[in-house]
Amino acid sequence: MIVWVLIISFVIRLIGINQSLWLDEAISVNVAKLPIGQIVEKFSRFDFHPPLYYWFLNIWQKIFGDGVAMMRLSSLLFSLITIYLVYLIGKEIKNKNFGFWAALLVAVNPLLIYYSQELRMYSMAVMWLSGAIYFLVKMDIKPKNSWINILGFNLMTFLAFLTFYGSVFLIGAMIFYLLFTKKYKLFFFSLIGINLAVLVVGQLLISQFRYSGSMLTQVVNWDMVLGKVNLKNLFLIPLKFSIGKISWFPKLSYYLVGGLWTVIVSSVAGKNILKNKLLSFLLITPIFLGILFSIKSPLLQYFRFLYLIPILSLVLANNKNIKIKPLLVVGFLIFSLIYLLNPKMHREDWKSLVASLNNNQKIYMIGSFADPVKFYNPTIQIGDIKSSDPKENEVTIVPYGEIIHGINTKEKMEKLGYQLLEKNSFREISLETWKKR
Repeated sequence: MIVWVLIISFVIRLIGINQSLWLDEAISVNVAKLPIGQIVEKFSRFDFHPPLYYWFLNIWQKIFGDGVAMMRLSSLLFSLITIYLVYLIGKEIKNKNFGFWAALLVAVNPLLIYYSQELRMYSMAVMWLSGAIYFLVKMDIKPKNSWINILGFNLMTFLAFLTFYGSVFLIGAMIFYLLFTKKYKLFFFSLIGINLAVLVVGQLLISQFRYSGSMLTQVVNWDMVLGKVNLKNLFLIPLKFSIGKISWFPKLSYYLVGGLWTVIVSSVAGKNILKNKLLSFLLITPIFLGILFSIKSPLLQYFRFLYLIPILSLVLANNKNIKIKPLLVVGFLIFSLIYLLNPKMHREDWKSLVASLNNNQKIYMIGSFADPVKFYNPTIQIGDIKSSDPKENEVTIVPYGEIIHGINTKEKMEKLGYQLLEKNSFREISLETWKKR
């Protein structure tokens, strides 16, 4: 049965896989094109993620090319491995049937499907952390026969931290669990992987923290990108875990439908959460640690906790009511198909925007956000609207990321004596033409 789940999951995830890259994905691709030995020096020092994913993508790109669909296939494969790992975890905790339902819930979860098509490190991190949970479960069940499991656990936590720093909240929860359940020998041995990872990237991490601090002071609303502690960001975690990365108008309809489904999912999880102390501890503790950390350094965006969805799926599958699990599967699948089959729900359409431009044409935008343009047409000239004033008679502008940088392009252009001639929309982004009065 699990083989059919994997086959169907693969087919579903191919729908819309060739949609346009958005900003962060284009950054991933452009960084991966650097010589592998220069990725840390030329990019990672000024980023907020460890380098393992970029190293991997560099190798993947050399083997399979830089076609969008082929590059995204890497994240798709990570998600399939995650599904199978969840099946193994469920089988270890209870039986094959439990593992099957947990894997099926992971397979159709709308947020995991979205990120299985994303050229970012999150799908890889979820895979490593699901592997760590698998070895932790085996250690918890058979603590006297755990050397292979200890080695596997430490390898998974080592790779997870080198892929995504936010993994530390779940890694910490897993290690604390061993301490709180008085498995002291396993607790001490479980520290090896994370300590080795910190040792490997320690110097880089210090440099990145310093750069992050400078960005918080230099960029007006940079904490919006990172995710500060507030009710909105806390509410978005269960909402997006339930309905995925979709939205629609009117917003009242969106919050009513999405909110109702979130309440259903949350209520089922709430009734099941205490049935397994390990799963309940791993589901709750990382969010608590994330909140504490984000008070000082904002990091509370829902997608940074994507690795909790496999645990949530295991909790949801731990239900004796034979009607509940199919209902959850159907509900998740409906929201997944809303995203997959409706191009309006897809990512920013930089591909079409760039295709509307001429070779060697000059456009103005915030320079640090120009990676999608550079990917789709490197001949396009970029003028940084943040640091320079246009002087041409007719100017093309992409007003993107202005809120983060505290820039009002409309106000700036009008003060410079320009008037808006034309505005074309390309799904979440726009292209404006301004002319001197």
